[in-house]
Amino acid sequence: MDIDFSWFFLLLPLAFALGWMASRLDLRQLRLENRLAPKAYFKGLNYLLNEQQDKAIDAFIEAVQNDPDTSELHFALGNLFRRRGDYDRAVRVHEHLLSRGDLKQADHQRAQHALALDFLKAGLLDRAETALKKLHGSPFQNDADLALLAIYERSRDWQSATLITQTLENAGVGNFRSRQAHYLCETAAALQKSGHSTDARSLLEQAITIAPSHGRAYLDLAQLRIKENQPELAWQHLMQAATSCPSVLPLAAHELARLAQLTGQDAPTWKLLLEHYGNHPSLDVLEAIVSLAERQRPTDTQAPDARSWYVHHLEKHPSLVVAARWIAGEKLEHDQFHPLVQRALDHAVKPLSRYRCAACGFEARQHFWQCPGCQNWDSYPPHRVEEI
Repeated sequence: MDIDFSWFFLLLPLAFALGWMASRLDLRQLRLENRLAPKAYFKGLNYLLNEQQDKAIDAFIEAVQNDPDTSELHFALGNLFRRRGDYDRAVRVHEHLLSRGDLKQADHQRAQHALALDFLKAGLLDRAETALKKLHGSPFQNDADLALLAIYERSRDWQSATLITQTLENAGVGNFRSRQAHYLCETAAALQKSGHSTDARSLLEQAITIAPSHGRAYLDLAQLRIKENQPELAWQHLMQAATSCPSVLPLAAHELARLAQLTGQDAPTWKLLLEHYGNHPSLDVLEAIVSLAERQRPTDTQAPDARSWYVHHLEKHPSLVVAARWIAGEKLEHDQFHPLVQRALDHAVKPLSRYRCAACGFEARQHFWQCPGCQNWDSYPPHRVEEI
């Protein structure tokens, strides 16, 4: 049977024409999609630059719908949801990315980190912890460990926090010895409340070994000795604190002066306070010096008037707090108005007598080792607001 090849020559132009039309349609569709996606993307970017997050989110949603396989748009959209506080939608975006089988490993780890941040910002600490642990061995491990450290500190899981700091130190992230000492002090405080003073003392001594130049453990150990009615040992711990970490002396000055009287150690305490005050004038150290001077005055008539120390301070350092202290012991010409004047002065100096966090500015009447506002450690200088 002979085959007639003439039909092939007739159909060949038709096939070529159909192929050309199909390619033109595909090219037109591709150009349309490429025009739509960048337009929506740049529209969203423009809204971001103008700080219009809601409109930027709408534009990025449009861009994602036009190109659902673009992971970068998903990351941008998820981050916008998180910044706006719409954590549920941020979680859905990042979980959608994680569910994709074609996602590269680097993008998968990036999405896992973003999902952990979503949970962390939403306050879902247990889910955030689980998500962060999955980043072990990834480029995000150090960031994940720092986030885990924040979680353990917030939940007061000091043992887990200690393990994380050791991992971070081994990774070369930084030195966490002072923070580890804080964890031991926090654990010791909890043991003291439950009546386990011996175990608490052991932890505080361990904290001193770990961070000998960190003052908190000495102060806490001194307070423990006071509760155990051992003023001599308490005085020794405070003197060690002043030697190893002189910056904390203002926090211990009042207690040190009181213990000096109980133990008969006025002379070395007086010498220490004067030396520190000469190098670093402080309101709290000044008050301790005045209290010691008042005790010396009855037995030593040649000793200077205790209240003259206030004048001495005012000559070099103008201070409303010290001026109020001095006026409190003075007899005014119209002494009947003295209580009114003194009450006004005491009210005025209250804000100046507070402590202020150097990181966030949170002010408090008492000194904190960890700021209640920003959760930073050692961000409270041991000085009053007026001295900063």
